[in-house]
Amino acid sequence: MVNRREFIKRSALATAGGLMIPNFLKAFEQQHLGFNGTSDKILVIIQLSGGNDGLNTVIPFRNDIYYRERPSIAISRNKVLNLNDEIGLNPALEKLRSWYDNGFMRIINNVGYPNPDRSHFRSMDIWQTASNADQYLQTGWLGRYLDANCSGDCASYKALEIDDTLSLAMKGEKLKALSVLEPEKLYRQVHGDFISKIAKSQPAEHSDNVSYLYKTLAETASSAEYLHTKSKVYQSKANFPNGELGQRLKTISELILSGMPTNVYYVSISGFDTHVNQVGQQERLLRNYAETMDVFLNELKQNNKLDDVLLMTFSEFGRRVKQNASGGTDHGTANNVFLMGGKLKSDKVLNEAPNLTDLDEGDLKYSVDFRKIYATLLRNWLGVNDELVLGKRFDTLGFV
Repeated sequence: MVNRREFIKRSALATAGGLMIPNFLKAFEQQHLGFNGTSDKILVIIQLSGGNDGLNTVIPFRNDIYYRERPSIAISRNKVLNLNDEIGLNPALEKLRSWYDNGFMRIINNVGYPNPDRSHFRSMDIWQTASNADQYLQTGWLGRYLDANCSGDCASYKALEIDDTLSLAMKGEKLKALSVLEPEKLYRQVHGDFISKIAKSQPAEHSDNVSYLYKTLAETASSAEYLHTKSKVYQSKANFPNGELGQRLKTISELILSGMPTNVYYVSISGFDTHVNQVGQQERLLRNYAETMDVFLNELKQNNKLDDVLLMTFSEFGRRVKQNASGGTDHGTANNVFLMGGKLKSDKVLNEAPNLTDLDEGDLKYSVDFRKIYATLLRNWLGVNDELVLGKRFDTLGFV
């Protein structure tokens, strides 16, 4: 019998915060158990970590202030992919242009929150928890989505983060989403000789903590097999771009098209903190993002699944209007949000272009609280009680 210390030391699933996959019930026995959501729609969240420069992503090409404040990093007017008379896309986003033109993409400008914080960590916490700027929450908005819509225990695969760690956004008080980078790797981890032996055994000690660890591991071993089996139902033949975003969206595509009963997927990519030599770095990141999204959306569309999927792309803040002395930009406030899917409503650009004549100490002022976007996703797409999740009622926007 393996004792508690050896179990915690040797288990590949142990992390500083506990097991990587807490409260993950046996998939074969617990599918959809107690889940109160009214929608079978799928939400995919893509987080651009580091603070993507929104002004060089959706460009106010008719605004002279933009070019005056960014003499060496502004995108030339003749390169901008015009969307209307005021704004256009960075040319690196060329692969998204047809999706926008054909009604599968929406842009929301000036998204933020009152009393913005320019710290990466704090602003990301605010976005992930849907808190006020002076409020510190320990649960994320998608974790509370699981909490609020599960009676008893729900399978954690109702929300999946394609990563080897779990974001605060996905952690509830009672339930947490499942963090898995590769279903195959997870399957091998929990079906190795040591962990398989532990999963089938009874704990030598009888404390609640040790019993919980053993129970979680046993349930994980069963559920990993289900996820592994599901991930093999559909094998993508699409040519996803190299890099972490391409591989992670390929995994999501395979799971969606395999019929995985997951409502929320979460992906994070880094590199957007462009203080120095911004133009080339952001161009590479945006091109990879656009090319990956193009392949992903095409695969869903070809398999008649695009109408069931809605994607939201966000970053924790934008950048300052004025470029810095290093050919980059520093931390700012309001930013743009992209929405993509087959069932979008309303105008392609939901609101006004950024106002560069009315700034807050050099930063853009927000006009759309990001929690209105969350409320719309929760209420109108996922079909759940957004007020229960967000703690108060926010007006919804008209994109679904």
